Amino acid sequence: MNRVLILEDEPLIAMDLSMAFEDCAIAAVTAVTCAEACTALAEQAIDGAVLDVNLGGGETCEQIALVLKGRAIPFILNTGDLDRSGELLRAIDAPVVAKPTPADRVVERLMEHARTS
Repeated sequence: MNRVLILEDEPLIAMDLSMAFEDCAIAAVTAVTCAEACTALAEQAIDGAVLDVNLGGGETCEQIALVLKGRAIPFILNTGDLDRSGELLRAIDAPVVAKPTPADRVVERLMEHARTS
């Protein structure tokens, strides 16, 4: 895995995840919205992704999850809102890591998922 997409609306979480991937020699591209994530996917080769489910303003990661599934790019969902997002999480059908989880553990979980998918 060379480059991952981090779709996260909380800057500190995005920065923490980005640094954790970079510590593993994996480049991280961050996006705050689905539009930014679409641009990143169009402009760069992405090998995996960590998606925050709820991005604020009623936006969810569903659009990007569908693009990633269509391209067979492994991704995990990283959310702190398991109750409210229940139906969406089941519809997306991807591994879920509950927030707060240490960034290095999120990296490990994506790597594990990538190996088995």
